[in-house]
Amino acid sequence: MLEGLSQRLEEALNKFKDKGKLSPDEIKKGLREIRLALLEADVNYKVVKDFIGRVEERCLSSEVTESLTPFQQIVKIVYEELVKTLGGEAKGLDLGSPKPAKILLAGLQGSGKTTTAAKLARYLKKKGHHPLLVSADIYRPAAIEQLKVLAQKIEVPFYEAQPGEKPLEIVQHAIEVAKKEGRDVVIIDTAGRLHIDEALMEELIELKKTFSPSEVLLVADAMMGQDAVNVAKTFQEKVGLTGIILTKMEGDARGGAALSIKEVTGCPIKFLGVGEKVDALEVFYPERLAGRILGMGDILTLIEKAQETFDLKKAKELEKKLKKLEFDLEDLREQLRQMKKLGSIRDILGFLPGIGKKLSQIEFDEKEILKMEAIINSMTKQERKNPKIINASRKRRIAKGSGTTVQDVNKLLRSYEEMLKLLKQMKTPGRLQQVFRRMFGA
Repeated sequence: MLEGLSQRLEEALNKFKDKGKLSPDEIKKGLREIRLALLEADVNYKVVKDFIGRVEERCLSSEVTESLTPFQQIVKIVYEELVKTLGGEAKGLDLGSPKPAKILLAGLQGSGKTTTAAKLARYLKKKGHHPLLVSADIYRPAAIEQLKVLAQKIEVPFYEAQPGEKPLEIVQHAIEVAKKEGRDVVIIDTAGRLHIDEALMEELIELKKTFSPSEVLLVADAMMGQDAVNVAKTFQEKVGLTGIILTKMEGDARGGAALSIKEVTGCPIKFLGVGEKVDALEVFYPERLAGRILGMGDILTLIEKAQETFDLKKAKELEKKLKKLEFDLEDLREQLRQMKKLGSIRDILGFLPGIGKKLSQIEFDEKEILKMEAIINSMTKQERKNPKIINASRKRRIAKGSGTTVQDVNKLLRSYEEMLKLLKQMKTPGRLQQVFRRMFGA
């Protein structure tokens, strides 16, 4: 996420590294590099100007000029001002009375609005709510069918409109159903357009006026950069928004939308869409994203994802085995499966301090994990429990059964043996990173 911006800011900030007291000219020269990094990331020009102005004012104060550790002070200032630019603090959903709460999703076609509706429903369900999904997009039958299928997948009820119903009627009937069935949140997926037009705005204004939703959330494509910011500004001016969900943040978004949208629109980012799967939705925390941009990692989000994904009972069993060094290939297979649920290795390492900004320099082959799992699947239970019995003939059978080569089987077994050796030395700093490198070629 935002690897390019992270790398450029690291290069700019490193100009201050290993230096004693800094002169005003040295500070201004370094800040010009930060300014260029932000502009190259497609951050709004005025936002960049205001951000650099605040940073420069603080950096030229005694806070930095008289500090014996100016580099740390400047990084601290840049971090704090990034957090401020991103919104300051997380803004949760407002699901106040009356019930059911209504959440109106708006956005252009292609922004991921329909998928986001399902992601939001899944998120609320896991938080103990009882959502109902409804599509008010009468112009695209495919969008209605898509939301219906997604609702079934996450086991959330979907209100299916009757032929000929208009958007206002559809939403009204959905709310009545929600009241009867005890649903406390109705998530409304509205019609999108390829571009902003009067018909789209009028429909949204009418829906908002009629049903007084507690949340009007714009789903915006982060890959659009400043175009996404301009779209958000128009929706805010014409309809009135309570929040923004930025999608496609897992792609090569340069960061311009995330860093500009709050200051330009005054509207907080509430969620980030970080993938196509229904669980790929993160609550937006400005301080966490700022930390990731500056290579400080985001351990809290990684822990939350792990807690949601991992089986606690299995995790405790694994912990006991690791302490006794009884970690076998069945345990390795289980961990590979758990990690696949958590995300790609690139995603996982991106949360770790000091590693995220180096991701562009690391080659990953996610297919290796699938290959490793296939090899282990081709083994007998006895072989998985005691890999030492795997001789040449067994290796040929395993390779044939998994569609791999004997060399691949040997590579897995060597990695497993090396991992066991490293686990014995896990108290030594840096060994966990070595495990990742040995296992996945990072």
